[in-house]
Amino acid sequence: MNNFDCCEKLLHSIQYRGEEVIMDTEAKQKEAEQLCGDAEGGDAEPTTGTDVGDATTQDSSISNGDDADDGQEMVDLKIIWNKNKYDLKIPVDNTGAQLKERIHSLTGLPPAMQKVMYKGLLPEDKTLREIKITNGAKIMVVGSTINDVLAVNTPKEVIQQEVKAEENKKEPLCRQKQHRKVLDKGKPDDIMASVKGTKERLPTVPLSGMFNKSGGKVRLTFKLEQDQLWIGTKERTEKVPMGSIKNVVTEPIEGHEDYYMMAFQLGPTEASQYWVYWVPAQFVDAIKDTVLGKWQYF
Repeated sequence: MNNFDCCEKLLHSIQYRGEEVIMDTEAKQKEAEQLCGDAEGGDAEPTTGTDVGDATTQDSSISNGDDADDGQEMVDLKIIWNKNKYDLKIPVDNTGAQLKERIHSLTGLPPAMQKVMYKGLLPEDKTLREIKITNGAKIMVVGSTINDVLAVNTPKEVIQQEVKAEENKKEPLCRQKQHRKVLDKGKPDDIMASVKGTKERLPTVPLSGMFNKSGGKVRLTFKLEQDQLWIGTKERTEKVPMGSIKNVVTEPIEGHEDYYMMAFQLGPTEASQYWVYWVPAQFVDAIKDTVLGKWQYF
């Protein structure tokens, strides 16, 4: 082997060893980076746990309204709605409007349909701290979901349409035998005066002096604050929730068009109708709107 060949072999050997050194260095560098990463991961393990906790809290917020409100002063509340109780933790500096949103996530009850009570109606623009709500406070919620409203209102509307269709097919109510025996007794002497062609609000006193189907005297009292219609006779007073009245049937009395005969349908069929005769015409629309709920929406 000549000197040239020896030099070339030595050069290749040095280059090969250099590549080994470089590869070994890179491998060690990667190993060190991996160890550092593992160490950082170990140090960050509590943080990872916190992240899991945060995710759990978020999930629970879907079910019970809790949010991850780290660093804020919290207050524990008891939410009571529709005979159900819910535990809710919420920042004390949240407003009443924000509380309604949290109640929505708990119950599915839209904020617009909620009446939230705590020592009276809860103001939406004030914070819970300003309202002086403390730990363990009981928050009463009143309201119906949209599905509940539809479930109640739809059958009533259907019944009204069916009744109206039946009325169109029949002869006038005041000519039917069952009503003639009451109407033939004539107009009661102590009946309230009527005003034909006008519409008035409900009077502040009971409507009295009218007849029921048996010919006895009857009075109607509208207890709006209790959402009830009181039907009073000499024997007793029936307190009927207005929400349970399915329909109101009215017809002017022939020959006395300033007075009406009126039926409150208390059940699903016409057999449940409670008839009242000689109702002053000016109050008929107000009675129907009040009983059927057109005067308010909640």
